[in-house]
Amino acid sequence: MNGSAIVMFSGGQDSATCLAWALERFDHVETIGFDYGQKHIVELEVRKEFLRALREMFPKWGRRLGEDHMVDLGVLGEISDTALTREREIELTEAGLPNTFVPGRNLLFLTVTAAVGYRRNTRHVVGGMCETDYSGYPDCRDDTIKALQVAIGLGMDKRYVFHTPLMWIDKAATWDLALELGGERLVDLIRLETHTCYKGDRSTLKDWGYGCGKCPACELRAAGWYIFADRRPNSTSSQPNI
Repeated sequence: MNGSAIVMFSGGQDSATCLAWALERFDHVETIGFDYGQKHIVELEVRKEFLRALREMFPKWGRRLGEDHMVDLGVLGEISDTALTREREIELTEAGLPNTFVPGRNLLFLTVTAAVGYRRNTRHVVGGMCETDYSGYPDCRDDTIKALQVAIGLGMDKRYVFHTPLMWIDKAATWDLALELGGERLVDLIRLETHTCYKGDRSTLKDWGYGCGKCPACELRAAGWYIFADRRPNSTSSQPNI
């Protein structure tokens, strides 16, 4: 696919896989991250090392990888009362959602990303939203993303395409996709250099990466890893020529 894209890259497994997906398809890819006062701020710290390593390990992708944008959305943390932005234990709310849900987060992220894309003359926006293996967040649903694509396109008078490569696959299939895109090297890079844990725990390396192993994000990542590992090829000879 020709043209350019901007990827919402948080520093986690899903967005890292989406970044590889975009680099395989577009001529030029930029990344964007958001500091919204999240407690697991370490995810923003690992982004830089991941991008550096990606450029070094995959030269073809490195030539396509452009500017990284960091946007301060601290106001989102200020108006949110969640386990990701406050010192609170993770639990279910009366609405049946985990209190890790930050209302409006993806809506704001997509809007800001599209605004940056407008300035960069980029209409393709890539995000790691998923409706298969997720915590029930309503702003991750396919209907939400499609509706927002229409609304933002009308509001900016520009035709955007919001890509969600992970929307209908589970975490095990996300690991599969990484293997397909970049072989064992990409799988190991994602395992070692991305961060998903809501607690921000990078003290202990587990089979599937760093994390507390107990929060919902760790549980989803770990469960997907072990399913993936059970069917993982024994050979590492299938390395893409990147």
